Amino acid sequence: MKLYQLADMKGGWFAGDFHPTIVPSKDFEVAVKHYVAGAKEPKHHHKIAQEVTVITAGSVRMNGVIYTEGAIVVLEPGDSTDFEAITAATTVVLKTPSVTGDKYLD
Repeated sequence: MKLYQLADMKGGWFAGDFHPTIVPSKDFEVAVKHYVAGAKEPKHHHKIAQEVTVITAGSVRMNGVIYTEGAIVVLEPGDSTDFEAITAATTVVLKTPSVTGDKYLD
């Protein structure tokens, strides 16, 4: 058995084609991300990867729409979104495939 800490991962990302990682893979990336209320991420898109975001706690705003616990938001390649944590929030994010540099600010 091995033990890791999410705090030791970069931005909550723990699986994918990057370092540090626990599960190296070119097929996918996975993160658990914790946000304080008011935290924001700029509008961006991916040209290759699909991104699936599960809201596991709290409420967030993406593209002006409020999502709460249990929502699963799927962004296809080319779909743009911004992000704001309305309350303290936790998300689980799956991106597939894992492609370095496939994030473009709008």
